[in-house]
Amino acid sequence: MTKYRWQATAFVLVSFMLGCNEFIVVGVLSDIASSLKVTVATVGLLVTLFATVFAISTPIITILTSRFNRYRVFMTLMIVFLIGNTWSGFATSFTMLLISRMMTAVVAGSLESLVIAFANDVAPRGKRAVLISWISAGFSIASVIGVPVGTAISTATSWHDAFHLISLLSLLTCLVLAWLLPKHVQQVPGTIKEQLVLLTDARIYWGVTLITLSAGTLYAYYTYIRPLLTTGMGFSTQTLNWLLFALGIMSIFGNRLSGTLADNNGLKWMPHIYLVTLVLLLLMPLTLSQAVVGFGVFLALTLLLTLLGSPLQILFLDVAEADYPQAKVLASSLNAIFYNVGISLGSAAGSLTLARGSLQHLGPTAAIFAGASMIVALVLNHTIVKRRK
Repeated sequence: MTKYRWQATAFVLVSFMLGCNEFIVVGVLSDIASSLKVTVATVGLLVTLFATVFAISTPIITILTSRFNRYRVFMTLMIVFLIGNTWSGFATSFTMLLISRMMTAVVAGSLESLVIAFANDVAPRGKRAVLISWISAGFSIASVIGVPVGTAISTATSWHDAFHLISLLSLLTCLVLAWLLPKHVQQVPGTIKEQLVLLTDARIYWGVTLITLSAGTLYAYYTYIRPLLTTGMGFSTQTLNWLLFALGIMSIFGNRLSGTLADNNGLKWMPHIYLVTLVLLLLMPLTLSQAVVGFGVFLALTLLLTLLGSPLQILFLDVAEADYPQAKVLASSLNAIFYNVGISLGSAAGSLTLARGSLQHLGPTAAIFAGASMIVALVLNHTIVKRRK
């Protein structure tokens, strides 16, 4: 059990490392733009391109490497990640930074899916959902702790040093996992076609639709959380970091509660959760003029929209283990892939809304995603029940 606890800690450390790498650019946008003599908007493209490359490369690498030893694949991808992040730290031009960021984006999703696959194999059955929820929480912890620390380092010295810190963390993680990961786990080989058949299962394609719409719900407004808090609600820029910290803490709490839901047939609660989310989003325009009430709505939405992860991830893994064992690693990557697709859709919808309207219209736009999520959650639950009969 002692070894399992060390393994569990290392798995969460991987998600924290990946989260720091993915989110760090958001906190140091201005510093990078000033240093490399490009516009902030140009540097902002790194965020969009990272998510796009992440979503495209993850299923490709996951499928193509599934026939190789999982331990060796993971360690190889970790080394690629370490090289890419270190290159980012030494980048002296935007082109260098762009290439190095794409290098880490190519492997980040596969690393996340492999960690979940390892966790599924080593965790006692009763602790599987809790561990997966902690792995998901690692990304939230990165946004709450890692990114502010990286931003502070960038402000005090250089944004290069923020990336170097992540490289040190990556090296430590690599060494720890080289020791702790099981060298050989049972793997069922499968061709590309045999793995992709997983996506033809109704439980799977309704599940990935749900995670896409759920992420779209969140990022249709959260992409513009800073102007919503300052311009919309009137909070000062001095209190902004504390407000974002509170939202991050709520996200961590939501991820942990997600694990508890996964152990108690959590998917059956999702239609109710999205109904409440829908109501709150429709009320958002009215609450923007009331700072305390409005921020309370944001806290509630953050909690509600982080509850889906673990129940859905457990569903994907259970379906793969029972019916498509050759696609288990692919199943573990679906949450990450389609969540990033949802981020792109939601942020694009928010951008179009602001181009034609105002901050008050972001809530109703997100509500469209929430309403669609509620319908899909109902269909998914019906499909699961029908399949059991």
